[in-house]
Amino acid sequence: MSETPHHVLEEWFSRHGITEVECLVSDLTGILKGKIMPAGKYLRGGHTRLPDSIFIQTVTGGYPDDDDDIRFWNPAELDMQLVPDPDSAYLVPWADDPTAQIIHDCLYMNGEPVELSPRHVLKHILALYEARGWQPIMAPELEFYLVKTNTDSDYPLEPPIGRSGRQESSRQSFSIDAVNEFDPLFEQMYDYCEAQQLDIDTLTHEEGAGQMEVNFRHGDPLRLADQVVIFKRTLRETALRHNMYATFMAKPMANEPGSSMHLHQSLLDRDSGDNLFAGANGSPSKLFHHYIGGLQQYLPSAMPFFAPNVNSYRRLMPGGSNSSVPINTEWGYDNRTVGLRVPVGPAPGTRVENRLAGADANPYLVMAASLACGYLGMLSQIEPRPPLTGSAWSMGHTLPDDIGPALNALSECAPLADLLGERRFTRSYLAVKRAEHSAYFRVISSWEREHLLLRV
Repeated sequence: MSETPHHVLEEWFSRHGITEVECLVSDLTGILKGKIMPAGKYLRGGHTRLPDSIFIQTVTGGYPDDDDDIRFWNPAELDMQLVPDPDSAYLVPWADDPTAQIIHDCLYMNGEPVELSPRHVLKHILALYEARGWQPIMAPELEFYLVKTNTDSDYPLEPPIGRSGRQESSRQSFSIDAVNEFDPLFEQMYDYCEAQQLDIDTLTHEEGAGQMEVNFRHGDPLRLADQVVIFKRTLRETALRHNMYATFMAKPMANEPGSSMHLHQSLLDRDSGDNLFAGANGSPSKLFHHYIGGLQQYLPSAMPFFAPNVNSYRRLMPGGSNSSVPINTEWGYDNRTVGLRVPVGPAPGTRVENRLAGADANPYLVMAASLACGYLGMLSQIEPRPPLTGSAWSMGHTLPDDIGPALNALSECAPLADLLGERRFTRSYLAVKRAEHSAYFRVISSWEREHLLLRV
């Protein structure tokens, strides 16, 4: 008889003296939901359940109004059982008592997977690759801002004050001294990440004031999506302990660049380990070109996963502080103006970097959607447009420019919706995001009060 996940975790709990467990599930937005319980009760099979309605909850805590569209498949609001993934168990290094945080899969009580779970969506796409003997490899690059604490949501965010006592006011791309301003915070962040065995690699200062980037080592997409979720939580906690906020908003400050989640991706043969994107003579393979062809054709319809919020499209506006933002799905070698960049390197490292996603996106859905677009391209043998050697900005802005048109494009793309799960997941995701869009338009902004109140 095979061991249950709880039995597998028992030795790990004993080794670390775990007394408390945080049971985690990522909702559509990437917010972690779950329960906390004593370790002993958890190992004895304590009932860890949540209602499946957490996957139709908006970022504001509300729900879509259109019950016919969202609840047609489940009017009862069923319970889900949370099943731990022992490979996604992490310590909570900032907790006072030895505590575990464990990412869970969601199953209905009859054992069927919950199709709305972002983690399930990614696992579903990975299973399609596995059936063909393909092993996707990914490496996320995640940008974020450190900002002063701010309890008034009407007040603009500001860069934090570093060790020198001065506020960063100018852009210092790749500056070591600018990173050193926040050494105490980053030293603690690295300590926390090491305790959790997160595979983070380099840390750099990006273009914006107080903007940084962390790169993850390449590996299995599911494990890396788990780690991005845990890292976001870790960094927010670390920043709070240093009297700052860490934010992954796509565009937190009007006059600073937006924050992205670039995604390097390659494809291995599961048996030989060879890079299938590299041809026999070292040049890119047909699969590589078809993968890019699929990205070019389907990424515009998949933008609600890469830019899921109203704020996301402020990052994608060309010009101004967004001087390096991608505005289309052109591709090229070592070209940072394109949406799909192919880094120069040896053949075994052949990969494509998808530069469209914002740091605010759910990593499970970003990876699932990117892989789904590439998969459709490889199956249909879609040929890409020729690579660009000049600026992609001259090719025009061909991506949706707001969440409304993006949601319409996704709803009209049957191949992508079918692959991700049309009946439940895609329809539910669209309903949730439309409800968020509607809630946004009920808010009167300071811009409207400033420019329209006494002038129109």
